[in-house]
Amino acid sequence: MRHGFGRPTPAMLVALLALFAALSGTVYAAGKISGNTITAKSLPGNRLKPGSVPANRLRPGVLEAVASTPITGSQIDERSLGQVPSASYADFAATAQSAVDAQTAMNAVNAVDAETVNGHTAGCLAGTQPFAGACWQSSPSDTPVSAPVAAASCAAQGGALPEALQLAAFAQSPGVVLAPGDEWSSDLTNFSGSNGYGVLTVSPTSAIGMSLPTATKNYRCVIPLVI
Repeated sequence: MRHGFGRPTPAMLVALLALFAALSGTVYAAGKISGNTITAKSLPGNRLKPGSVPANRLRPGVLEAVASTPITGSQIDERSLGQVPSASYADFAATAQSAVDAQTAMNAVNAVDAETVNGHTAGCLAGTQPFAGACWQSSPSDTPVSAPVAAASCAAQGGALPEALQLAAFAQSPGVVLAPGDEWSSDLTNFSGSNGYGVLTVSPTSAIGMSLPTATKNYRCVIPLVI
C-alpha cells in the first residue's frame, strides 16, 4: 500500500496563496507605518516617543490648549531658568548699600583725620589753629570786654567761647600764650541770688578762677572747621 501526500487540490492551492499574501502584506505594512498612516485617536500619548510627532501633524488648537495649561513648580527645571529681575535688583541693592557703608566709613575716617569732611577739604582760617577737632584763635582779643560781649562776638564769627578745661589744655600747646591776667571761658556757675552768677576764667598758669559778668577780660573764640 502507498503512503504520502497526494496532489494538492485547486482549493488547497487557493488557500495557500491567500495565506501567503496575508502574511506578506502584514510584514510590508509593518515596515511602512508612519504618522500619516496612524488612525486618529488610535494611540495613547504614552506610546509616542518624545519629539517624534512634528507640530504640523497636530490638530489645530492643540498647542494653544497645552500652552494655556498651568505649569506647576515641580514641572520646571530650575537650572534652565536665568536670574529673575527682582533678584538682580536685590544684588544691585546690596552693592549700593555696601557702597554707602564704605562711604560712611570713609567719612568717619576723614572726620578723625580732620583733613576732609564728607569728601570736602577742611581746615582752619588764618589766625586760627586746629585743636580738639575745631579751629581755635591763636591769639586773644586785643581789648578786654565783659563775658556777655565776648560770647556775642564769638557767636557773630560762627563760634563760641571755649570751655574752661579745654582752654587750660589749649594753653599748654606750643606757641600759645594766654592774655595777661586771665581769659573768659563759656562756663557759668551760680554763687548767690536768683540772677547772680559768675563766669569761669583761665589764667596764663592754667589756674581757673571766677569773675562777675561785669568784669572785663580778654577772650578767644573756638570756630568749627571750615570746608
